[in-house]
Amino acid sequence: MIPLSLLPRRCLVCGNDTIIGHGLRRRQAHDDQRALIWVRRGLCRVCRITFTVLPRVLAPSAPFSLRCRQLSCERMADGEPLEQSAPHCHDPSRSPDPSTLRRWARRRLLTVACWVKVGVTIEAFFRSPTILAWDLAALCRILPIEARSP
Repeated sequence: MIPLSLLPRRCLVCGNDTIIGHGLRRRQAHDDQRALIWVRRGLCRVCRITFTVLPRVLAPSAPFSLRCRQLSCERMADGEPLEQSAPHCHDPSRSPDPSTLRRWARRRLLTVACWVKVGVTIEAFFRSPTILAWDLAALCRILPIEARSP
């Protein structure tokens, strides 16, 4: 869980430093070690919008952790068939289905190809379980869109 002292204070909507702590909530984070985690929430006092601050091992709107994706891709890289590369989850009834595994593999290949194209070749970077290394499309969806000057 992210400590309250590291909660971002600048609101993405109004741009003011008006975000205050707004408690915690449980969130799915399926992998071999856990099923749920607590995530920090923040509230903008001006806009009245609530923000959820995710740790770096979770992707937005994804019930599986990035560690789960990593374990699956490692099993595929070791030669296991797609249907058998699903990692064991803490809750056995929550294993990812084959269509999810195919989507993860496609996103992983696309992300690695994009990073190689721009010249990033650090091997440890590609193995790290963060959204930056595992799902570039999701990263682009959650980054705030900044105004471009003409």
